[in-house]
Amino acid sequence: MNEKYNVYLISDSTGETLDRIFLSLQSQFQNFKYEKKEFFFVRTEQQVDKIIKEGIKGENPIILYTIVETKLAKYLAKKSEQTNIPCFGVLGNLILAFSKLLNQKAIHKPSAQHVLDDDYYKRIEAIQFTMSHDDGKKTEDLSKSDIILLGVSRTSKTPTSIYLANRGYKTTNIPLVPNQDIPIDLKNKDFKSCVIGLFADPSRLSDIRRNRVVLMQESRSTNYTDISSIKKEVEDSKNLFKKYNWPTIDVTRKSVEETAASVIKIYEIYKKNG
Repeated sequence: MNEKYNVYLISDSTGETLDRIFLSLQSQFQNFKYEKKEFFFVRTEQQVDKIIKEGIKGENPIILYTIVETKLAKYLAKKSEQTNIPCFGVLGNLILAFSKLLNQKAIHKPSAQHVLDDDYYKRIEAIQFTMSHDDGKKTEDLSKSDIILLGVSRTSKTPTSIYLANRGYKTTNIPLVPNQDIPIDLKNKDFKSCVIGLFADPSRLSDIRRNRVVLMQESRSTNYTDISSIKKEVEDSKNLFKKYNWPTIDVTRKSVEETAASVIKIYEIYKKNG
């Protein structure tokens, strides 16, 4: 399949749920070429008309939507049918099925899952903490972290940290740089936060680093992409993790979600064991 599709993601809220569902969906098709266009907080027929008008002009349009207000969802489906655009409601049938199962009418309220409860504020606090403790910043208050991730460059520390923050975990990530010592607090045997080491296959790291240098048009020393230097970095990092008995995760070819899931499992075991 060589065709390219224009995928329109339409949500009456932040689009977070729809985006995650689409990522899971597209991962099932290896040769699915697409350009994604996202439309958030779509709550009027005028907004729908504008999107449909754009969709008609696009090549091979597909619409996926999460709109819980029945009237607007039907309007979108009708307009899509009139213009021969494939259109799929992600939550509609599921809400209807649950309504019948629970013998309870759905409230059809956009963003109903984003209730401003304690968990919501916990996530916001975790995100703010994690962003301010990215890439080795603010190491003076490491003890406030739920989780601390260490690893050499390009071991997915930052994206994993942000993912964890969105789950409510205050996360600090610290890069391991040749000839630079780790924060002294981490060497304290009584340090309480959960510390986890990330590592990856040196060849994979070399590929990722070379691509980054080209993409960012950076001028770095050859050691940054040199396979021998990277092998030593990874070996030194593993020795460091072993020295302090920190659990490790091999992130080679792991998605951020998979890495984060492993981190959470380790954290839960750590908390359980006190």
